[in-house]
Amino acid sequence: MNIRPIDEFYAVSPQITPDQIAEIKAAGFKSIVCNRPDGEEPGQPTFAEIKQAAEDAGLYFAHVPVGGMGLTPEAVTGMVDALDDMEKPVLAYCRSGARSTRIYEEAKRLRG
Repeated sequence: MNIRPIDEFYAVSPQITPDQIAEIKAAGFKSIVCNRPDGEEPGQPTFAEIKQAAEDAGLYFAHVPVGGMGLTPEAVTGMVDALDDMEKPVLAYCRSGARSTRIYEEAKRLRG
Protein backbone atom coordinates (compact mmCIF):
# COMPACT_ATOMS: atom_id res chain seq x y z
CA MET A 1 0.00 0.00 0.00
CA ASN A 2 1.38 3.39 -1.00
CA ILE A 3 0.43 5.85 1.77
CA ARG A 4 2.01 9.30 1.48
CA PRO A 5 1.86 11.55 4.56
CA ILE A 6 0.97 15.19 3.85
CA ASP A 7 1.20 16.32 7.48
CA GLU A 8 0.73 14.75 10.91
CA PHE A 9 -3.07 14.66 10.50
CA TYR A 10 -3.55 13.72 6.82
CA ALA A 11 -2.17 11.22 4.31
CA VAL A 12 -3.15 10.19 0.80
CA SER A 13 -3.09 7.00 -1.21
CA PRO A 14 -4.20 5.59 -4.53
CA GLN A 15 -7.46 3.60 -4.68
CA ILE A 16 -7.96 1.32 -1.69
CA THR A 17 -9.97 -1.90 -1.47
CA PRO A 18 -12.17 -3.25 1.33
CA ASP A 19 -9.56 -5.89 2.21
CA GLN A 20 -7.01 -3.12 2.98
CA ILE A 21 -9.13 -1.55 5.72
CA ALA A 22 -7.54 -3.65 8.49
CA GLU A 23 -4.09 -2.54 7.34
CA ILE A 24 -5.23 1.10 7.29
CA LYS A 25 -6.62 0.81 10.81
CA ALA A 26 -3.46 -0.94 12.02
CA ALA A 27 -1.44 1.98 10.61
CA GLY A 28 -3.30 4.23 13.06
CA PHE A 29 -5.81 5.97 10.83
CA LYS A 30 -9.13 6.90 12.48
CA SER A 31 -10.96 8.16 9.38
CA ILE A 32 -11.03 7.67 5.61
CA VAL A 33 -12.28 10.03 2.92
CA CYS A 34 -12.94 8.96 -0.64
CA ASN A 35 -12.29 11.67 -3.23
CA ARG A 36 -13.12 9.42 -6.16
CA PRO A 37 -16.50 9.21 -7.89
CA ASP A 38 -18.00 5.75 -8.29
CA GLY A 39 -17.63 4.20 -11.75
CA GLU A 40 -14.57 6.17 -12.77
CA GLU A 41 -12.98 3.01 -14.17
CA PRO A 42 -14.01 -0.63 -14.55
CA GLY A 43 -13.43 -2.85 -11.54
CA GLN A 44 -13.10 0.04 -9.09
CA PRO A 45 -14.57 -0.78 -5.67
CA THR A 46 -17.64 1.31 -4.92
CA PHE A 47 -17.91 3.90 -2.21
CA ALA A 48 -20.54 1.74 -0.46
CA GLU A 49 -18.29 -1.35 -0.41
CA ILE A 50 -15.38 0.51 1.17
CA LYS A 51 -17.63 2.49 3.51
CA GLN A 52 -19.15 -0.73 4.86
CA ALA A 53 -15.71 -2.28 5.50
CA ALA A 54 -14.47 0.93 7.15
CA GLU A 55 -17.51 1.28 9.39
CA ASP A 56 -17.32 -2.43 10.31
CA ALA A 57 -13.76 -1.70 11.47
CA GLY A 58 -14.89 1.30 13.51
CA LEU A 59 -13.53 3.97 11.16
CA TYR A 60 -15.32 7.14 10.14
CA PHE A 61 -15.85 7.37 6.38
CA ALA A 62 -16.84 10.26 4.10
CA HIS A 63 -17.34 10.62 0.36
CA VAL A 64 -16.26 13.92 -1.19
CA PRO A 65 -15.89 13.04 -4.88
CA VAL A 66 -13.76 15.10 -7.24
CA GLY A 67 -14.54 14.14 -10.82
CA GLY A 68 -13.50 15.17 -14.28
CA MET A 69 -14.65 18.75 -13.73
CA GLY A 70 -11.89 19.16 -11.15
CA LEU A 71 -12.28 20.83 -7.79
CA THR A 72 -15.55 22.62 -7.32
CA PRO A 73 -16.37 25.05 -4.52
CA GLU A 74 -18.92 22.51 -3.27
CA ALA A 75 -16.31 19.75 -3.10
CA VAL A 76 -13.87 21.95 -1.19
CA THR A 77 -16.59 23.00 1.26
CA GLY A 78 -17.58 19.35 1.63
CA MET A 79 -13.97 18.46 2.41
CA VAL A 80 -13.74 21.23 5.02
CA ASP A 81 -16.91 19.90 6.67
CA ALA A 82 -15.69 16.30 6.56
CA LEU A 83 -12.30 17.20 8.04
CA ASP A 84 -13.98 19.18 10.82
CA ASP A 85 -16.06 16.11 11.74
CA MET A 86 -13.41 13.40 11.35
CA GLU A 87 -11.15 11.90 13.95
CA LYS A 88 -7.51 12.34 13.00
CA PRO A 89 -5.37 11.06 11.40
CA VAL A 90 -7.24 10.86 8.11
CA LEU A 91 -6.38 8.79 5.05
CA ALA A 92 -7.84 10.16 1.80
CA TYR A 93 -7.75 8.34 -1.50
CA CYS A 94 -8.55 8.81 -5.18
CA ARG A 95 -7.12 7.12 -8.27
CA SER A 96 -3.53 8.24 -7.63
CA GLY A 97 -3.64 10.44 -4.52
CA ALA A 98 -3.24 13.70 -6.48
CA ARG A 99 -6.85 14.90 -6.13
CA SER A 100 -6.83 14.02 -2.44
CA THR A 101 -3.71 16.12 -1.99
CA ARG A 102 -5.10 19.06 -3.94
CA ILE A 103 -8.49 19.15 -2.21
CA TYR A 104 -6.76 19.05 1.19
CA GLU A 105 -4.57 22.00 0.23
CA GLU A 106 -7.64 23.95 -0.89
CA ALA A 107 -9.60 23.01 2.24
CA LYS A 108 -6.71 24.17 4.44
CA ARG A 109 -6.55 27.44 2.51
CA LEU A 110 -10.31 27.97 2.89
CA ARG A 111 -10.16 27.26 6.62
CA GLY A 112 -7.42 29.87 6.98
